[in-house]
Amino acid sequence: MGRPFEFLRTEGSSRKFSRRLWKPLIGNNGRIYACSEKDLFAFESNGSIAWTIHLNHTCNADMAPVYGGREKIYVAAENRILQINLLNNGTIQPASEVLLSFQPPDKEGRGEIIGISVSTLSSSVFVNIEGRGLFAYTTRGQLLWSAGPVLNQFGYRQGCRKNETDCYFNSVPVLDQCEASIYISNTDGELYSLSIRSPHFKWIQDLSSFDKVFTVTPGNNGHLYVVVPVRALLLALDVLTGNVLWQGSIGPLSSADSSPVIDSNGWVSIGSLDGFLYSFSPDGVLKKFSKARASDSVIQVSPVLDCSGYALYISQTEMEGKISHIIGEYTYVSALKPKSIIFTLFVPATGSIYWSETYPGELSSSLSSMDLHHFVLDERILLAFFAASRTGNKLACRSRRQKLISTCSQARPKLLRLYTGSERAIFLFLLFESAILMVLAGLVRFCCVFWRKKKLQGQNLGSFLDKRRSLQLKKKSFNRTITDLQSKAGEEAVDSKVLDKLDDLVREREGIERKLSTTYSLGRDETSSRSRSLLPLVEGKNADGSSDEDGGIFGRAIIRRSPLEPTSSSSGIQKAMDGNENVHGS
Repeated sequence: MGRPFEFLRTEGSSRKFSRRLWKPLIGNNGRIYACSEKDLFAFESNGSIAWTIHLNHTCNADMAPVYGGREKIYVAAENRILQINLLNNGTIQPASEVLLSFQPPDKEGRGEIIGISVSTLSSSVFVNIEGRGLFAYTTRGQLLWSAGPVLNQFGYRQGCRKNETDCYFNSVPVLDQCEASIYISNTDGELYSLSIRSPHFKWIQDLSSFDKVFTVTPGNNGHLYVVVPVRALLLALDVLTGNVLWQGSIGPLSSADSSPVIDSNGWVSIGSLDGFLYSFSPDGVLKKFSKARASDSVIQVSPVLDCSGYALYISQTEMEGKISHIIGEYTYVSALKPKSIIFTLFVPATGSIYWSETYPGELSSSLSSMDLHHFVLDERILLAFFAASRTGNKLACRSRRQKLISTCSQARPKLLRLYTGSERAIFLFLLFESAILMVLAGLVRFCCVFWRKKKLQGQNLGSFLDKRRSLQLKKKSFNRTITDLQSKAGEEAVDSKVLDKLDDLVREREGIERKLSTTYSLGRDETSSRSRSLLPLVEGKNADGSSDEDGGIFGRAIIRRSPLEPTSSSSGIQKAMDGNENVHGS
């Protein structure tokens, strides 16, 4: 069961005279583009032909036309890449031209075009040629870069590690606009992630343990989906590393190129020959859907996403009989003649059905009245026309701007965990690490301050610290003596000798402070730029004759004494005679 079932053809004509439409492309303008031999047809959504362009070369039946932006379409035909300019259609300018032409394949088939992709963001065309590599061109046909499946870097071989001789890229280059990446596989079952703008390998993942043949579809949620048809598996890979995040089993598939569809909710859906539609949430939760009885039906072609981005058009073919064979790990399905098709518009995230209809029926009569009755139709072509005409669709279509905005809207930036294990253990470790860093920072600061002192170079550290400690003790002794004298001077009268002694003590203490803050400093000593006078004021001046603009600690106290007043030199303090001493505070 490798080909969709054929249904509609011209009444009364034999099959050999009916033209077959190959893989279609649904354009942004609602038209459907499809090749038939050497002609490219553009259909309106109602089935009428809008125009036809003769290409002079036979299209590749396995490759759908590719939209390239700026009203251009690219078609692979006879080992050539044709560029169709839709704006030139109907004018004197040629609508079709050969953009790239490659040498014919050799006897072993090497040199044949396997697949093409077009990046509208970088205006680049990517072509995979069997046995020759991946080539990137501008939309004018100029070569940008090329890449082979083997990369030797730093003496280490990347890619084709099992068989370098007969290994080559064997898949269509798949573009991921969200990640600016290209995904392509080789014959050894290795999947590559390359940059769009240069032949730089982001990662290479070996999936040969699953199978060597698979299809790749990028999602809009940071995932890359890989379908392994033979094993009936769906793998979700991380786009940043290529690691497998989760995998799910699906039913048997119709062909090796079966691909899933990813909607705007991030659900990935693929049909199976067991009659079910398998839909997985971004986290891998599975939902199965079947409108008809699954035991007598098959889903042979991939669903088609509608214009809203949330619903899918599905075709479920009812058969006269179906037999399944299980051989080892693989399931094979054989089906008899098809009876009818049930087309459904389905939303995987909610399970809602918006429209369902059986074919042949009313749809067959409407399609047969249009130009489509000249062609052989299958489920793939019918799904494309239903999606383009929005049959049964009540959902609002997205504009081009909304499509661009929502392209990567579900991608989530992933926070990489540097530590794993108990959160308590991680917290204690970080706390211990912070304490060690603080201790090291203190030691570094001490060493920097200490060894910056030129005076310490060549000196003994022990003598330096002893001298510093001696100065600190002297400073403390001076502080106590000065404090006692200040206290007595505030309560009793003092003569000039005591005041001179107090002034000398203050000066000596200031000298010690200067030494501690300069010569013997470790960077922690502070001293004021100008010391305040500690002496009381006499007749508005300090005892040393200076003015009181600094404001001594006693304010503006004025002390008057009689010239005949005796003094006591032993204590340094003489009590003033009664009636001859007046103390005034300002």
